Amino acid sequence: MTKLIAIINVIAWAGFWAFGYIALTSNDLTDSQLTIAAILAFAGLIMGVLAYLKLVRASEASGYAKGSSQLDAATRNRAQEEWGK
Repeated sequence: MTKLIAIINVIAWAGFWAFGYIALTSNDLTDSQLTIAAILAFAGLIMGVLAYLKLVRASEASGYAKGSSQLDAATRNRAQEEWGK
């Protein structure tokens, strides 16, 4: 499943860069073509970010990547209470 998400991630980012480049640099597009290119670029951006976040969570869950080192709620609250002392 993660390989499929990785493929989706690559395709989404490629679409973002390709259609974003077309939308920004092409001089002879009609308004509707420019709008469609911008929408496809935005869709590629959203799909790329979501796929990347899904890959990060999957890699942390599988143990392949080191998990984040955030404090649990009790430790964080205790540290914040001691901050002003």
